[in-house]
Amino acid sequence: MISSKIIGTGTFIPSLRKENSDFLETDFLNNDGSEFDAPNAVIIDKFKDITGIEERRYAKDDYTTSDLAFFAAEKAIDDASIDPEELDYIIFAHNFGDVKQGAIQGDTLPSLATRVKAKLGIANPNCVAYDLLFGCPGWVEGVIHAQAFIKSGIAKKCLVIGAETLSRVVDKHDRDAMIYSDGAGACIVAETQGQEAGILSHASQTFAKDEGNYLYFGSSYHQEADKNVRYIKMFGRKIYEFAITHVPTAMKTALDKSGVSIDEVQKIFIHQANEKMDEAIVKRFYRLFKKPVPAGIMPMSIHKLGNSSVATVPTLLDLVLKGQIENQEVKKGDVVLLASVGAGMNINAIVYRF
Repeated sequence: MISSKIIGTGTFIPSLRKENSDFLETDFLNNDGSEFDAPNAVIIDKFKDITGIEERRYAKDDYTTSDLAFFAAEKAIDDASIDPEELDYIIFAHNFGDVKQGAIQGDTLPSLATRVKAKLGIANPNCVAYDLLFGCPGWVEGVIHAQAFIKSGIAKKCLVIGAETLSRVVDKHDRDAMIYSDGAGACIVAETQGQEAGILSHASQTFAKDEGNYLYFGSSYHQEADKNVRYIKMFGRKIYEFAITHVPTAMKTALDKSGVSIDEVQKIFIHQANEKMDEAIVKRFYRLFKKPVPAGIMPMSIHKLGNSSVATVPTLLDLVLKGQIENQEVKKGDVVLLASVGAGMNINAIVYRF
């Protein structure tokens, strides 16, 4: 049987740290423009308790999303020990394109995947490069695309990237701005024979009828700001309730398809959006099997890196594989779940054996 496996990973974590204390003087406002009753210190403490975020990373002013992606892609290619000219596809998941520092418009012409291909110096015209807009689950969906290309015989090696500079599309007057960060993660997905290792199964869903606008572009909460400049906004409570309801069932669907027992799952790499939400998702997932949550099943990077959207899952995976998260490792033969949720509202999950 033709299947596919991840043969190399890479990540780029920006060097600029922004700690929670850096927001103490920020003018946070309610969505109607009114002041909060509580002081910023209280707002920030409550924010940390819910999200787990202590600090986040921002890109340097002269770097764009495609730059971060290029840095991560180089590392993944090097880790896989392949010639980039062998790549059949470059699949780049992002949401806002290249947003230059201080700009009000995302740039997606040419596509960011095309830009990365050019930066890598790939001459092969049969290496097809395209962008994927799928909200935060974009990188996971890109891996699913790569699997489909490989299983159909269309491709043998694919570069899948997730990168974003969310710090440039946040409303500084919105306390949710503290959630978002910048970063990039990438992997090489290659053809393999048999099912001893690699992608075993997946599940993807889009809920759009009532949930499509849970994440959206909206105006600043500051009433005197330019109404034509838009920022990432969300209905946080609705997203939380949606995620803890639907993500566990998607994860179960993927696991059931794989034929793997819940007892064989060693790690769950879940989108780093909110620590409390992720804990609730995993708890409900195990509840579907009438099982307790195993200790150490869910590695986390959100505390220091924040929510970098499409970059969180590949970054977390790379950090664990490279031994950079304390008390977390993946060994040969381990079964893991990759899962994400985000704008769309989209959900996906992959069952993978190393």
